[in-house]
Amino acid sequence: MSRSGADLALLLLGGFRSLVQTAQEELARRGHEDVRPVHEFAIRAIAAGADSASELGRRTSVTKQSAARTIAVLQERGYVSGEPDPTDARRRRLRVTQRGLDLLREGEAVFDELREGWAGRIGRERLEQLEADLSCLVGRDVLRVDTPGWVLMVDPGEPTEPAPPPPSVDTSRPSPNEDRPATRRRGPVPTPPVRGRGRPPRPS
Repeated sequence: MSRSGADLALLLLGGFRSLVQTAQEELARRGHEDVRPVHEFAIRAIAAGADSASELGRRTSVTKQSAARTIAVLQERGYVSGEPDPTDARRRRLRVTQRGLDLLREGEAVFDELREGWAGRIGRERLEQLEADLSCLVGRDVLRVDTPGWVLMVDPGEPTEPAPPPPSVDTSRPSPNEDRPATRRRGPVPTPPVRGRGRPPRPS
């Protein structure tokens, strides 16, 4: 059965997604239930020297704002910390914590286990031939830390911050212009007569 070029692309994407999702589920069972693929890309880039939001954005091909949001999540979850820059007191340098390093090691071990699982399903020789063929087609230097730039910096599994709700309106109280009685238009107010004017002269 012949397949189209789109089928091939979907098969490759499906293989990538299957490995990543299975690894994410396994990492959750090992105590890293809050990690997403984009987090691991960022941690690897920080470990390689991206010590600021601007540098992380450059290396992962995303905006500085997106990188800053990812850094905030990683700091909150204990994978990355900020330490004073000895050359600039106003600046803090990013550093991967021990928990972040443990995550990288666990992730590598999980993917090795998944590879062994695939080898058990199709045979080691066929898997090695598949890897060799893919290396020939896409090149060996294919795994880069800038992958989030074309995948999506906002990972589908990452909850996004909800938009702020509209200001609440108290419907139990009428608005200033509601149910106000209409103001009647009045005619000219009669001016009281001035003493000594408009009256007949008093008899002497």
